[in-house]
Order: sequence, then C-alpha cells, then structure tokens
Amino acid sequence: MVKMTLIARATDGLPLAEGLDDGRDLPDSDMYKQQVKALFKNLSRGHNEASRMSVETGPYIFHYIIEGRVCYLTMCDRSYPKKLAFQYLEDLKNEFERVNGPNIETAARPYAFIKFDTFIQKTKKLYQDTRTQRNIAKLNDELYEVHQIMTRNVQEVLGVGEKLDQVSEMSSRLTSESRIYADKAKDLNRQALIRKWAPVAIVLGVVFLLFWVKNKLW
Repeated sequence: MVKMTLIARATDGLPLAEGLDDGRDLPDSDMYKQQVKALFKNLSRGHNEASRMSVETGPYIFHYIIEGRVCYLTMCDRSYPKKLAFQYLEDLKNEFERVNGPNIETAARPYAFIKFDTFIQKTKKLYQDTRTQRNIAKLNDELYEVHQIMTRNVQEVLGVGEKLDQVSEMSSRLTSESRIYADKAKDLNRQALIRKWAPVAIVLGVVFLLFWVKNKLW
C-alpha cells in the first residue's frame, strides 16, 4: 500500500508537492519525512547517481525516480509490488510535467504546486488495491521491468552522503589551512629578507648621509 508521496526539485531539494493526507495515521511519520528530506538533500548534491532506486527503511521502502530535474518519491509497505510503485510514480511524473513543466525551474517557494495533491490522491486510490484487474494487468506488463533497479538501505544511502560531506569539508579545511600556511611562509620570508638586508641598508644610508653632509660643507 502507498503510504506517502512527495515531489521535489532534484537540483536543490525544494519540495514542490506532496500528498496532504499521507502519513497522518502512520507511526513515526515525522521520522520518515525527515529521512525523505535527507534523501532529497543527498540527491541535490549528486551523492546518488541512479535515476531510479528503492531504499529500505524499517517496515517500508522508498521508491524514487528522477526525471527532468524533479524527484518523484513514494513510500510503500515492503510487500507492495515494486512494479506498481514505479508505475505509480511514472503516472505522477507524466501529469506533473504536463501541468507544471514550464514553471518547475522558476518555483521559489516550498510546495508551489500543492494543488497537485488532488491528482496524487486520485491516482493513489487506483494503485492501492493490487488485486484489481487494472493493477494485475500492469503487473503482467512485460514491457515495464524493474529488476535492474537497485535496492539499498536508508542508513547506507544517507551514510554515504554524510561521509562525502565530511570528505568535502575536510578537503575545504585543508585547502584553507594550506593558504594560511602559505601566507605565513611568505611573511616569514619577508621578515628574513628584512633582517638580512636592513643592516646593509642602514650602513648605505649612513654613508650617503655623510657624503651629502660633506658636499654641503664643502
């Protein structure tokens, strides 16, 4: 059964639409929504390159597709057919692109297309019962295969993102420290040159001064 549906811009993780009734009777719904936000954040940073993936989380599983810089994600029971979950997302994608396509890139506020919830709820009802003739036909559709879509654990996916963030942060810190050390090295070299040549400059200055005074007096 479909439990939750969210749509976000893949380039920056901005939420665009969601099923408003989703997750209200779901235990720990806030925790799963936080995981979704973390997934969107990872995707916006390019941490997961797969355009289609299933991510296991507790008794549920996230399925997502990325098309046209938009991520369509749903959370279902583990027992819910993977094939139907991705066909559900395909239906959402086709309608969302048709209705909102030209405005997706310019959307500036979260849930700019919240009215799309009407289509989400209507489509979700069509996919809830896997035993309907319509859904059985979709399950038997040999042209739509999902065997190649990777399945991973949510901690593994989010952990990879965190590790990449740490590596990036460490790299930035090392670069910053290298610049600081380079600047300090330049200052030390400058001070060494000053200490080396300052006495010579002073002596030359005194000689020139004496020479000038001598010329003036004579």
